[in-house]
Amino acid sequence: MISYPTPKINIGLHVLRRREDGFHDIETLFYPVDAFRDELEIVPSEKFSIEIEGADWDPQSDLTAKAWRLLAEERGIGPVAIRVKKGIPVGAGLGGGSSDCAFALKMLNELFSLGLSTVELEEYAAHLGADCAFFIRNIPQWGSGKGDILKPADIDLSAYRIRIELPEGVHVRTADAYKGLTPHEPAITLREAVTRPVSEWCDCVVNDFEDSVFPGHPGIAALKERMYADGAIFASMSGSGAAVFGIF
Repeated sequence: MISYPTPKINIGLHVLRRREDGFHDIETLFYPVDAFRDELEIVPSEKFSIEIEGADWDPQSDLTAKAWRLLAEERGIGPVAIRVKKGIPVGAGLGGGSSDCAFALKMLNELFSLGLSTVELEEYAAHLGADCAFFIRNIPQWGSGKGDILKPADIDLSAYRIRIELPEGVHVRTADAYKGLTPHEPAITLREAVTRPVSEWCDCVVNDFEDSVFPGHPGIAALKERMYADGAIFASMSGSGAAVFGIF
């Protein structure tokens, strides 16, 4: 069985407060895009194995491997061979690993005829990563809590073109992005801001991580400015970077 996980962008991202569990409460709009694709293959096997092409971490620590282990423990599924070919840029704030994880859960559900509901799959996904649950439905959704509390968002950008670019050789660690950040309540909530025309978003839709990331990574800031110079009506860094998207 093969699927093609796709990424997301964050349209606005407010970091509201630090939680007692060490995470942060956020407010964001997750929006699915099809600018890049991973290739994910899962087939039954005599023993578990995983192979990843285009990434340099331990495959056994990959979220797809964790997804299989979780369902093996909880639902007793058999071993599989997983192959991941990365097409979604790594460490870019596009959620590629989380997308792989969610797609793996859905594939395993089908492969082993588990009959898990969408809500049950979301619960498993949320257990594995903060934004993994978003990719189960893979539709525009408001994210709150640590990104795991989701509600459908009535927004459609199909009339626009979305361009995504990354500065060459630049990666941002999420932990480092949080270090330079001061959580705060915004003057205007993201939901209020997004109700305005897209042409006005540049005045009110904010990604708080830009304040902590741009000083140390001027190439990302320059890429955002280039988006506007090229005619974007709104541009922003996605997540904690390093990808920047422009809406044209």
